[in-house]
Amino acid sequence: MKGINRCILAWATVLGTGAFGGQPDEVVPRHDNVEITRDAVIKAGTYRLSDDDGNGVIRIVGDGITVDFRGAELFGAGATQSPDTYSGTGIVISGRGITLRNARVRGFKVGIHARGASGLRLEDCDVSGNYQQRLKSRPQGEDLGDWLSPHANDGGEWLRDYGAGVCLEQCDGVMVQRVRARNGQNGIVLDRVNDSRICDCDCSFLSGWGLAMWRSNRNVISRNAFDFCIRGYSHGVYNRGQDSAGILMFEQNNDNVVAENSATHCGDGLFGFGGTESLAGSGRTGNNNNLIVGNDFSYAAAHGIEMTFSFGNQMIRNRLVGNAICGIWGGYSQDTLMVGNHLEGNGEAGYGAERGGVNIEHGRGNVIKHNTFQDNRCGVFLWSDEDRHLMEKPWIKANHKGSTGNTIGHNTFQGDAVGVQLRKTSNTKLISNAMRGVELEIDADEVSGPTLLQEPPEPWRPPPYSICGESRPVGARDELRGRQNMLITEWGPYDFRETVVVPGHLVGGHEGVFQVLGPSGRFKVTNVVGSVKVSPTEGDLPGVVKVELPRAGFESFRLEVEADGRALEATGTLLRADWEVKFFAWNPSQDPRTDEERWQLLLRGPALESQAVGSIDFNWALGGPSRAVPPDQFGTLAVTTIPLPTGTYKVHTVSDDGIRVWIDGDLVIDDWTWHPPKENDAIVSLPAGRHQIRIEHFEIDGYAQLRFGMEPVTKP
Repeated sequence: MKGINRCILAWATVLGTGAFGGQPDEVVPRHDNVEITRDAVIKAGTYRLSDDDGNGVIRIVGDGITVDFRGAELFGAGATQSPDTYSGTGIVISGRGITLRNARVRGFKVGIHARGASGLRLEDCDVSGNYQQRLKSRPQGEDLGDWLSPHANDGGEWLRDYGAGVCLEQCDGVMVQRVRARNGQNGIVLDRVNDSRICDCDCSFLSGWGLAMWRSNRNVISRNAFDFCIRGYSHGVYNRGQDSAGILMFEQNNDNVVAENSATHCGDGLFGFGGTESLAGSGRTGNNNNLIVGNDFSYAAAHGIEMTFSFGNQMIRNRLVGNAICGIWGGYSQDTLMVGNHLEGNGEAGYGAERGGVNIEHGRGNVIKHNTFQDNRCGVFLWSDEDRHLMEKPWIKANHKGSTGNTIGHNTFQGDAVGVQLRKTSNTKLISNAMRGVELEIDADEVSGPTLLQEPPEPWRPPPYSICGESRPVGARDELRGRQNMLITEWGPYDFRETVVVPGHLVGGHEGVFQVLGPSGRFKVTNVVGSVKVSPTEGDLPGVVKVELPRAGFESFRLEVEADGRALEATGTLLRADWEVKFFAWNPSQDPRTDEERWQLLLRGPALESQAVGSIDFNWALGGPSRAVPPDQFGTLAVTTIPLPTGTYKVHTVSDDGIRVWIDGDLVIDDWTWHPPKENDAIVSLPAGRHQIRIEHFEIDGYAQLRFGMEPVTKP
């Protein structure tokens, strides 16, 4: 009898006292695996519950159910957990016609996951503060290990690797309204979702994607804010974006309406790629026939709009201002209509010829009309090149006809460095374009001479389109205009609300840089513990503080900072040594991974370049150590001797490619492989005295980087 009473009590905790009446049940989640099968409200409070078995803390199962959290919060992580360790799912939804309102879910790998939940209504939910990767890139240099990989998702790779605030999987006819996601990696993921509406959401200040779409069709995405979805950016240093985006459309997303959204200050405002499966087939597949209208895609680290390997898209009346590389990038795009867009100040940080307003490589049948181009590095650039690695793809063989048959008409160009540039493109029509103050109006090579036509002005009106939502996100964050406001911390973009010092802890060479970020006011360094030089000691927010070790040695430090009335702290360890660094070139017959004897002979031979430096903190990127050393297939040997007190130390490296570290002849780090920028750590115990450190490193090709640091694990 006691066992039966315990079962009834547990059931009442989940279903509430209304289980036998007509009112919604009041649910008090006390443990993992709470299942709700009828209308319910969640009792007010914060519930700290982890998803121990990975199938959701709360599961909403059935048809026609309404669950109202009324602002109750579900928190899945421990109080001291970092966001890159969050796991599990907060709420899992399965069934038809379910409504979920007013939930706050944080501290999970995935906040809300709906599977097969057609007719779902998701309203007024906040999924801020879920999973995000710790970023390795710093203001001084990029770490290629931070790049995202969106090209595969049929096996659930996006959620597995990057998490989400909300994921809708294989759902049709969904309505998502007023969802909020900040301080996480991804906002909303649509995985094979059709005929649905996403509106009035604010998924901004994320380190990945505001809205990510995979094989999703006929959806309306309107009046949402997807601003500051960014990683891989340091103003004036590098503008990579690392495949972050306000809106991501990968692998055959067709007939969608993307209208009146704001996706500014992102890696790309909208990043569309026809898909890996598309390229492997010979059909007319891609992201096709999407209407992209009335959006603001400005201030991107790379492109305002990127739409490649796709057909029949319409880009109408969008604002594309201040994008680092170009406003619209349309590689291999065909039959695209670009009308009524405003493209201004694009291309400041472009890569070579790729820069400016509209850039289309290998495009065919595209129409660029009635747009305003102003102060771009180049207004329109059309071209083709070798691309041998792509020419064998079935899609290319079936669909590619070269860069040909494009029309540029009735546009206004004002103050652009180049109006229209053409390279290895044919049958281009230039119709009645107005050019004012353009340095070079038409720049065409000998095979790309365009046909110049004069026609009377033609009337143009934007087409009617579906819309949902009541907000007006375009222009709502005008006070943050400009790429200089993309400030990236170790967790993602700064949101101009918190007052923080980033990074909170630093292990580097003989100097380091901290950002003191705050929406307004001033900062002051009030105390310095450790023999380091700090400058400046005060200034306006946001500001930068440089910490330097002025003498040879090893020093741990702590800074106490007062900023906008808050007491903040930053710590770290600096190491200044007399490093002797030598660089060598090798060829494939001397591959360091397979021929140790030749590698050692190389290191004992004459160096191409020698340098004396105070720290090992090299970020060569795609270049080499100097003009004397090639950017690929080079080796590095760095040696120093430093005095250290007795203690246990953590040795930390970042390398691309192989690295080995010896201390007093003992091999402590050995990652002698070809890899992207990668961290390695080792713990060593050392007696007091002078210790020799020897680093060997090799670079094969592409990106190159080498960093070394040490810090005490126990106090010396």
